[in-house]
Amino acid sequence: MYKDLFISFSRSGLLGYGGGLSAIPLMQREVVDRYEWMNDEEFADVLALANALPGPINTKMAAYIGWKVKGFWGMLSSLLGSFLPTAILMLIFMTVLNAFKDSPWVQGMAKGVIPIAGVMIGIMAYDFAKKSRIGLGWTTTITLIVLSIVLIKFLNIHPAIIIITLILSAFIPREKKGDDSA
Repeated sequence: MYKDLFISFSRSGLLGYGGGLSAIPLMQREVVDRYEWMNDEEFADVLALANALPGPINTKMAAYIGWKVKGFWGMLSSLLGSFLPTAILMLIFMTVLNAFKDSPWVQGMAKGVIPIAGVMIGIMAYDFAKKSRIGLGWTTTITLIVLSIVLIKFLNIHPAIIIITLILSAFIPREKKGDDSA
């Protein structure tokens, strides 16, 4: 089990080229689809919580998921898997890239990363929106998406404030439809 935790977070860390956010869909595939350590809803909750806390998202998610699956040693295995192989390869890769930094293929590779990461993040956002439709409905989901975009882009509200507000709003008691007991 510890080996699986290390390997799964190594895969998402190594293949998530372009930053922490680009590794999240890969992490979701490992955690939810391949090993079934949690379902999509639990993963979305962990992602929302990790986004609200300071620091690198991959390590926060790896630590929590490892802890949930196998306690302290699972957390340690997941954390090591999330950064150790990447750190070693980064040192090797940066040494090679520095030697060839003026080469056209290196410059082209750097330009290709941005659209790939954007597509991966877009697919993940679309999947989460589709799944939120089940719990919230399309109207509420679209309203929250548009409201979040307006608050972040036009009113410069920090995304963590919006995430915390949405998490806290989940704890507000609501009346059930057709509930005549009130």
